[in-house]
Amino acid sequence: MKIINLISGPRNLSTALMYSFSRRPDTKVIDEPFYAHYLETTGIEHPGREDTLNSMSSDITEVLESIYETSGCEVLFLKNMAHHHQQMDLEFLHKMTNLFLVRNPKQLIASFAQVINSPTMQDIGLKKSWELFNKIENKNPVVLDSAEILKNPKILLSKLCDKLEIPFYEEMLSWPAGGIKEDGAWAEYWYKNVHNSTGFTKQKTSSRELPKHCESLYLEAVKYYDKLKIKIGHGETVSGGQNLKNVSIFIDKILK
Repeated sequence: MKIINLISGPRNLSTALMYSFSRRPDTKVIDEPFYAHYLETTGIEHPGREDTLNSMSSDITEVLESIYETSGCEVLFLKNMAHHHQQMDLEFLHKMTNLFLVRNPKQLIASFAQVINSPTMQDIGLKKSWELFNKIENKNPVVLDSAEILKNPKILLSKLCDKLEIPFYEEMLSWPAGGIKEDGAWAEYWYKNVHNSTGFTKQKTSSRELPKHCESLYLEAVKYYDKLKIKIGHGETVSGGQNLKNVSIFIDKILK
């Protein structure tokens, strides 16, 4: 069984990508298996905290055992948040195929602030993504920018599947509105947009303005976003750089 470990920040199109993989006939998905562990070890207050803690184990050993014991599929897709990788032995990452998903932090922070008003660097996961990437860079993890998925989902997902050495299925391009059975207990607080969607589409919230009180966080976060984008050979950074290549060249470059 191939385990694909998605490492993302929040508000990154990660749930949509999980929905996409859930449509594959050979795949099972698990929604944020380390979330309870994160809440328990940090003591942080999130919407639906108690529901989350009551719905899943916070013991990382138990969680990993459950993952490895999954059966009845050829591919297991884990949707994980980068910042949930707290106080744990990260050796397990070397046993998985790791896929990093990033997003322009201006859009990420503006979206996240609608749920948690004053996000921190820990909340948005970009610094943690960079730290995790450096731990497993020798395993050639894939890094994708969520904005590129929206430009041409079929081309990018097809190339991504090639890179992951799994077949591409047309079913990955759409899903029924209303959520999936694998949604975590926190879905009602975080998944409104994706529950209203039936495929990869740009949300109106993508153009939301960055709150003034989050500007310093953005200036810090964009440094890590730029570093991760350089790792995919994108040739463009948010803080300045060359013009973007067209999407087909971009995809070939990062997934060849």
